[in-house]
Amino acid sequence: MIKAAVLGATGYAGIELVRLLTNHPEVNIEILGSKSFAGQKISEVYKNFNHVLEKECEELDIEKVSKCDVAFTALPHGASKEVIPSLIDKGLKVIDLSGDYRYDDPAVYEEWYGQKHSSPELMKEAVYGLPELHREKIKGARLIGNPGCYTTCSILGAAPLLANKIGETKNIIVDAKSGVTGAGRSASLPYQFCECTENMKAYKVATHRHTSEIEQELGNIAGEKIMLSFTPHLIPVKRGILSTIYVNLNRESSAEELTKMYKDFYKDEFFVRVKEVGDLPETKHVAGSNFVDIGVCYDKRLQRAVVVSALDNIVKGAAGQAVQNMNLLFGLDEKLGLNNPGFYL
Repeated sequence: MIKAAVLGATGYAGIELVRLLTNHPEVNIEILGSKSFAGQKISEVYKNFNHVLEKECEELDIEKVSKCDVAFTALPHGASKEVIPSLIDKGLKVIDLSGDYRYDDPAVYEEWYGQKHSSPELMKEAVYGLPELHREKIKGARLIGNPGCYTTCSILGAAPLLANKIGETKNIIVDAKSGVTGAGRSASLPYQFCECTENMKAYKVATHRHTSEIEQELGNIAGEKIMLSFTPHLIPVKRGILSTIYVNLNRESSAEELTKMYKDFYKDEFFVRVKEVGDLPETKHVAGSNFVDIGVCYDKRLQRAVVVSALDNIVKGAAGQAVQNMNLLFGLDEKLGLNNPGFYL
């Protein structure tokens, strides 16, 4: 059995990870790290765990964590990079759910996150944990930068067009909507019920830090530097991301051709479901699951592909993807503990 520590277990991504690992047949959760709720049972913090998991939360103790095989760091950006080097030194495999180890170039991280990186040598070693693109590298890694929700949805949505050299690399536009859990377990005014319900708003227009992450991965696929326009929106649902991606094409095409292209590109990917022509993703079809649904349309007038992708922001966009990466790291079936359908309701 894999002995796991979940650090930051009481945030939304952390507790979703705990939920998934509780039912994973090859995992024992040894440590639930939480500074805010140290000394309390997880079933007291989240009462849905009554009769399921009664383990007590505890403050970080590197020596105790070192007895585990893998540590999931569901800590805030900036906090992970202060903890992870010690975990790596103790011989653990680490899957980081923050943005601290997702970048190829420390300078890009420092520009977008506004802080110096304390372990740039580890950042250069870390593997970007998107299995559909980096599976073989993930298998041999000791540190995974687990991608976020907007980035996973956007990168997988656009990747086939750039890989097949039909998509133009200029003027890519990503228009994305996220459920409120994407903001984390926050008591801030903008995320309270009366502020969110019956309301939609754009935020961090032209400045959202995930822009740089999407540009990095799509640039790696295209073989050239990419700059794109990314606009996130907050919508009044708990879970789910829906991204609409506009990519100009360098030749005429059709919805049928593009759909076949996507089906071929993802033919071996269990967690990517490419829709038939005329059928588009909905968040209720992926909420609660590790699936990404993708549909492709063709705008003949503008010679443009319009791609719609959807996922659950705290499963495939966080905790589920982390479990998928863990399965790869330990030589397990990638789908283990993850092949359930979405909630739908």
